[in-house]
Amino acid sequence: MVLRVAVIGAGVAGLASVKCCLEEGLEPTCFERSEDIGGVWRYTDSTDGTRISVYRSVITNTSKEMSCFSDFPFPEDFPSYLPHSLLLEYFRMYARHFDLLRHIRFKTTALSVRKRPDFATSGQWEVVTETDGVRESHVFDAVMVCTGHYQGPYLPLDSFPGIDTRFKGQYLHSQEYKDVEAFRGKRVLVVGTGNTGGDVSVELSHVAAKVFLSARSNTWVISRISKHGLPFDMLSTTRFNHFLDWLLPSALTRRIRFRKLNSWFNHTNYGLASTKSSKFKMIINEELPFCLLSGTVVLKPSVKEFTESSVVFEDGTTEENIDVVLFATGYIFSFSFLEESVRSHIDNNRSLYKCIFPPQLEKPTLAIIGLVQLTGSIMVGSEMQARWVTGIFAGWNKLPPASRMMADVLKKKPPVKRNPSERENLKMSFIGYTDEIAACAGVKPSVLRLLLTDPRLALAIFFGPCTPYQYRLVGRGAWSGARAAILAQWQRTLKPLRTRVADEDSDHSVGWCWMCLLALPVALTAGLLLSKRPQLGCRPWAGPWL
Repeated sequence: MVLRVAVIGAGVAGLASVKCCLEEGLEPTCFERSEDIGGVWRYTDSTDGTRISVYRSVITNTSKEMSCFSDFPFPEDFPSYLPHSLLLEYFRMYARHFDLLRHIRFKTTALSVRKRPDFATSGQWEVVTETDGVRESHVFDAVMVCTGHYQGPYLPLDSFPGIDTRFKGQYLHSQEYKDVEAFRGKRVLVVGTGNTGGDVSVELSHVAAKVFLSARSNTWVISRISKHGLPFDMLSTTRFNHFLDWLLPSALTRRIRFRKLNSWFNHTNYGLASTKSSKFKMIINEELPFCLLSGTVVLKPSVKEFTESSVVFEDGTTEENIDVVLFATGYIFSFSFLEESVRSHIDNNRSLYKCIFPPQLEKPTLAIIGLVQLTGSIMVGSEMQARWVTGIFAGWNKLPPASRMMADVLKKKPPVKRNPSERENLKMSFIGYTDEIAACAGVKPSVLRLLLTDPRLALAIFFGPCTPYQYRLVGRGAWSGARAAILAQWQRTLKPLRTRVADEDSDHSVGWCWMCLLALPVALTAGLLLSKRPQLGCRPWAGPWL
């Protein structure tokens, strides 16, 4: 009997889930409430709040080689960092290539997902949907929830006295921001120094009369462009760096990390961050330091209160004649369609086993895909989750007993962060988490084994970027093109840049430094220990060493 699986949402996680279901011989039906795929990455001018999407000028923070689906590289002529239009085009290519669209029911909203009366034995769910006002009831053997983080704006007005009682200007959440035209010539306050707050401040500085950026926490700013003009994440997200993070004392790695970040510009001089602070977050923005240096963006501390036309900050300073306040304070997630007995146990992703399964269920037939925050691409993490989950649904993989899952959840669960702007500290190591799920799915590559059988590939995997293709070398779903994709990843990265013939050829290869080669014996000797060490709580600020 073919098992029927409901997939809720046709964004990144939903597309990967449908594809993984098909690979495991399952029968997926994907319910997407809008008229197209892409989730938040499908841009729309609408600000009515029915669907959250990116703003017009957004560019990805992770490079194409680090963000692709593991058996479907981006076209080599695509740039390393992508506008939303090209990313959506890639999703369409992926959906067509694997024939996913015929399994998606568009303009169909999942109203409720409830256990069947015999759930304790069958594990089945009753899913009620609505299409054009017509409701239907379905029975599924399993459910994959792929609705993501961004389901509603987080607007904590109670934390900003006077904003909704005294302030006469306009205030809005960044969800409503699409472009700069409505802010031309105005004095704007942006609240929040996440990636969105930084991006919007820079963009507004080109047209606004003045932009103030209110920061409540230490913020380290990273450029997408690393040394030699290569993508930052391709040099920083390597197994070698991950090994060093595990090997060296945390105080030393933190010191090296801060020194590396300050080599671009001194964050203390800019009022952004201090090396003495234990609480901090990192954002990616090449232009913000120059905007601060040129005064087109002025950094301010936390807001104390609002008056009719001004804002008072915690340091006692006041800025007058503020026209617009834009809150870049993050988003919240909710699963209103899930029955209360299930929903009440999901207060954040760490209440789930491996950030996926509610451990209290009698049968493991409900999975939350994509509700994980990593130091790398969520696309890669979501796909890996889907591969493991569909293997469990298909029956060839198993979960541990409920008691062991609960113990694991309690052991790794950190204090709850109610404020989405504070969730940066809950981010998990991209390699640590993805390797952990890959090991569960039986697809984690062995550098030690490859060193004996394919040394060139082993070196590329250990010292080079941890690209998704590594998880298609072995196990179920192995892809014959994975090795070639890994060895050619730098060529695909540089191809879009070489649009003319240079006067002289330059050495654009990425080699191994002598320190890396000297470290190889030690690293490989410790490889077995590292492969067995739990990585879910790995330090998120471990970063670029090369």
